[in-house]
Amino acid sequence: MNTQRRVCPANIHMMLESPCKSINVLDAWSENQEELRETQPVSPRGTRKRVKTKKKQPKQQQNATRSVSAPQLCTDDADKERKEKKYRPDEPIVRGIFQIGKKSHDVVLTATRVTWTPIQPETPAADHDVKKQEEYLELKDVFAVKVKRRRSAGQQTGGTLLGITLFQCRTKGLKLKEHAIHLNNLSADHCEIWFKSLKEILSGFKNRPKSLKVFVNPISHKKEAYQIYLDEVAPLFKLADIEADVTITERKGHALSILKDCSLEDYDGVVCVGGDGSVAEVAHGLLLRAQMDAGRDTDSIFTPVQAALPLGIIPAGSTNVVACSVHGIRRAMTAALHIIMGHHQPVDVCSFSSMGRLLRFGFSAMFGFGGRTLALAERHRWMPPSQRHEFALIKTLANLKPEDCELSFITSRGAEDQIKAERNRDGGDICEHGSWQTRQGLYLNISIMAIPCLCSMAPRGLAPNTRLNNGSMALIAVGHTSRSEFAKHLKRYNSTNNQFGFSFIETHTVKAVKLRPHSQGSCADDVSEENEECDSKTMPIISSEGTYPWNIDGDLWEVPSELLIRVHLQLLTLFGADMEEAEEAPVKCSCI
Repeated sequence: MNTQRRVCPANIHMMLESPCKSINVLDAWSENQEELRETQPVSPRGTRKRVKTKKKQPKQQQNATRSVSAPQLCTDDADKERKEKKYRPDEPIVRGIFQIGKKSHDVVLTATRVTWTPIQPETPAADHDVKKQEEYLELKDVFAVKVKRRRSAGQQTGGTLLGITLFQCRTKGLKLKEHAIHLNNLSADHCEIWFKSLKEILSGFKNRPKSLKVFVNPISHKKEAYQIYLDEVAPLFKLADIEADVTITERKGHALSILKDCSLEDYDGVVCVGGDGSVAEVAHGLLLRAQMDAGRDTDSIFTPVQAALPLGIIPAGSTNVVACSVHGIRRAMTAALHIIMGHHQPVDVCSFSSMGRLLRFGFSAMFGFGGRTLALAERHRWMPPSQRHEFALIKTLANLKPEDCELSFITSRGAEDQIKAERNRDGGDICEHGSWQTRQGLYLNISIMAIPCLCSMAPRGLAPNTRLNNGSMALIAVGHTSRSEFAKHLKRYNSTNNQFGFSFIETHTVKAVKLRPHSQGSCADDVSEENEECDSKTMPIISSEGTYPWNIDGDLWEVPSELLIRVHLQLLTLFGADMEEAEEAPVKCSCI
């Protein structure tokens, strides 16, 4: 027991090593344990007292004298036999004694969990007390196992072996966080067996990436994206033995150009560190690459194929609606752990086409007030982000004008449409099933969203009546009304009240939308000072260039004519989960 008590003094510098630098776990251990290979194997019940031998026994004699209950060294034959054997979920694979905290524990490894119970003197009530104190860790929640050593200051390699450490992904509400559990044992052979057994089990979990392509937008929001990646994400990727190929984007479209040409076979996923605009570009790049590889003609109305790789999102923007929709929270560690743990969430994606040609893949779009506000903000990029967005919102609201549109849509019928979508994934157009309904009139804003778009400004989502992967979009059409009534509608996004409970708002669950603006009136451009003499209450507005501004996933698109928007069932996989509501402190807009 004296040896065990000396394991973790407060003044000792602990170092964790990653023995896994190759697929072969045995080689990984050999490369990192150095001279510790010569240490004599110890029976699990004898780890509190180190065994010393002066003469090395022959291999056969060693195997013959070992206890049956002791963990066996994994020779090539034994290792192969152990890998081929399929264990029941509750069948012990290896058992031993480790110090956890300040007490010695009997630790058992099965195919699904690690269980430990404190070792106590035998008493009549001992069995009852042990059951009470038994603890366990589900291996599906473990993402890394490392060797723990004691090293002196400045020592880079070697060191005294102290045991192994398991890294667990813990859940607290919507937050995911990393937690370390230390199993202390001074026997190299004992730790070797446990290390290899754990690595073998962890390598069997599906969807966990080992190689990622990472895009970082260095100018996203407050220009903190790269620092967020270095401080909060890269250390976790390293801990999980994930190789990251990082590209810091230099211009808009940089990530798209790389995704068109790079070898995707080298990666298990793609990660974007940035805001909604960066995420939209990377998602579009992944899906466009999939269409190119499948030979789809994007200059026609076609049925797209699914992206080859999942997309992970590290939120580093101002709103992060896509990240919040799959994480429920703006937190880099939570996002990184969703990626590491391989949490896959299929999502629906929209395609935006004009004049028979694909413009973009995306998740949401706004026309009217949403498009005009973004267009004005883009022309004032010299202002800080929060100031220019607030300025654009106030200015556009002050010059609120309706858009004269012809709005057509095909309604969705839930499960029936999902079945049809699956049947028509490889051919045929889902828009062929169903009839178009048409509305003609003045609209202040029209939103089409394939995901709920959760964010701190709208914790229940900009489109709470749709889900991530139900094969439909939410169509929200805000008709012409007074400025005060429209402002009330905007304020309700931040409250628990129904933001659509107004007579001038209609909502539909749809699978396709066509919007054709009509060029009536002569009030040019958007809400610049030159337009203030126009009658802002009734006069529709168009762009002086004959195009109309659309806000597509936070990016400004100038579209000259009718826009066709279709939803495609589960076209993309994101790292994350389906969220009902954002766990964010509501942020109220002070300008309305």
